[in-house]
Amino acid sequence: MQAILNVAFPIFGVILAGYLAGRWRILGGEATGALNAFVSYFALPVLFFGTLARTPVAAVLDPSLMAGFGIAVIATFVVGMATTRLVSRGGLASMSLQGIASSWGNVGYMGVPLCLAAFGEAGLPPAMLSVIVTAVVSMVFGVMLIELEVAAGHGPLMTFLRAAFNVARNPLPMSIALGILVSWIGVAIPVPVEKWIDLMGAAAAPCALFAIGLFLSDKSIKSGLAEAGLATLIKLVLQPLAALLILPWFVPLDSIAGKVALLMAALPTAANAFVLARQFDISVEKNSAAVLLSTAFSVITVSALLVWLRVS
Repeated sequence: MQAILNVAFPIFGVILAGYLAGRWRILGGEATGALNAFVSYFALPVLFFGTLARTPVAAVLDPSLMAGFGIAVIATFVVGMATTRLVSRGGLASMSLQGIASSWGNVGYMGVPLCLAAFGEAGLPPAMLSVIVTAVVSMVFGVMLIELEVAAGHGPLMTFLRAAFNVARNPLPMSIALGILVSWIGVAIPVPVEKWIDLMGAAAAPCALFAIGLFLSDKSIKSGLAEAGLATLIKLVLQPLAALLILPWFVPLDSIAGKVALLMAALPTAANAFVLARQFDISVEKNSAAVLLSTAFSVITVSALLVWLRVS
């Protein structure tokens, strides 16, 4: 119960505040886009860079954690693809979007603030490693598979390079790579810059959570409930169970890295699933419903996991 009150309640409380601000039309429309831009291009990248630049590279680039978490993400991506093939006989693009909805957790906007609240600064490096793994699996390969059907004729190599380029220019992976590089080189960050990083980074968690609520406030469930429900079940139940079975082979579950990876696996579907569906104009309502359903039910599942992990 203490984990719910001390960790889960503040996290979901900020999301609820953003949701109500959108539903009551206090904020919305242009405000949603502006807040998302601030979080995506400024607050979170600065937080990621500042944390990693001051963390030894060996503490971040943990091959065992990458492998264990990556296998869990890949497994649920494949299962998600299979469900669309079985339920609606969808094509490769539709299957890939279902795989993304089933495996791509909200590791940036929700996962990083959650790990920060649950484990403090020590939870940030493994959380950011989870961001890298998720981006590579879900965005590079997921988008590549969508492009193979949508942009047929360009060839698999060009399709892969285009998807990889889209990930590389994203501010979050870019800030992670830059932070690791600065740490590896051993560049000392001047005190005024360090204070600016801390100030900007402090805005990342509340703004990211508030932005989730704003995003959800104008979404509704109209169709595609069968596949959205399956994506929610796979994301909130199957992926953490897979992580629970796979991670002990790579990292101790009672370590901070193990607990962070398990929490990241239990997060709801990221809004990126809806954004990509809208970008390609495929399965838009289904992916919108998956984001909304999984976020709503994650209040229960994530809170239960925090209690089970004895996070206080």
